[in-house]
Amino acid sequence: MALSLAVSPCPNDTFVFHALVHGLVPGAPPVDVTYADVDVTNTAAERGAFDLVKVSYAALPWLLDDYHLLPCGGALGRGCGPLVLTRGDRDPGQPDSSGRADLSGATVAVPGDRTTAYLLFRLWAAERPPARIEVVPFHEIMPGVAAGRYDAGLVIHEARFTYPRHGLTALVDLGEWWEADTGLPIPLGAILARRGAVDPEAAAGWIRESVRRAWADPAASREYVLAHAQEMEPDVVDRHIGLYVNEFTADLGDAGFAAVEALLGRAADAGLVPQTSSSLATAWTS
Repeated sequence: MALSLAVSPCPNDTFVFHALVHGLVPGAPPVDVTYADVDVTNTAAERGAFDLVKVSYAALPWLLDDYHLLPCGGALGRGCGPLVLTRGDRDPGQPDSSGRADLSGATVAVPGDRTTAYLLFRLWAAERPPARIEVVPFHEIMPGVAAGRYDAGLVIHEARFTYPRHGLTALVDLGEWWEADTGLPIPLGAILARRGAVDPEAAAGWIRESVRRAWADPAASREYVLAHAQEMEPDVVDRHIGLYVNEFTADLGDAGFAAVEALLGRAADAGLVPQTSSSLATAWTS
């Protein structure tokens, strides 16, 4: 029987999973793939909708009873954090004592209420939270900020490369803030395997082989990646893959797992997510 897999249509996911999806990984079962934004897969995973699924690390406290966290295939790194964007003509107000801009009266558009981007934003803005949060489809955030419908917008992925085209300014890079504060990489998207449906060790092996093949022959996945890249220019696609597919994609390692524990621990201490057992968050074969 085919395994059900849900990933985003973003270039990093299609690049990583090309070989697995196309039956090029020896010993792996056939895969029935669904493409959806991460806010959709976060919700679907709560229903146990997929055998393998890409979710936000911020969603793990609600999912680890039913899923194993795999140590590969996801998005985690340095210099790749979410951005808070404003219009260039907007006055951000006086910064607080730590130098953070004042958004206390602002309406901020975010791409999902259980995304890692929003969790990082809540940690960053804890002392001066915005007046209103609106969950907005990702592709509507930058145009909405540019048009003045929102005072600021929280963006991820390729928006790091394209936001100046919308006349927007980066108020803060939450990845830079996180790395300066913790010294750790930033955990964005995780790959989970549903307990009882797929062996996590085998799944990790299939995904690592898919990653290896992607790096060994990048041209093999080019047509597939571009077909799902949502009108993204080829040079942006290349920069996207280069940033988000890195050593942590092949293996989280000690630094990756430490980043996951730090994010979920800080969020739980702040009352933003349920407390998560460190064994569930890091012992992926448990």
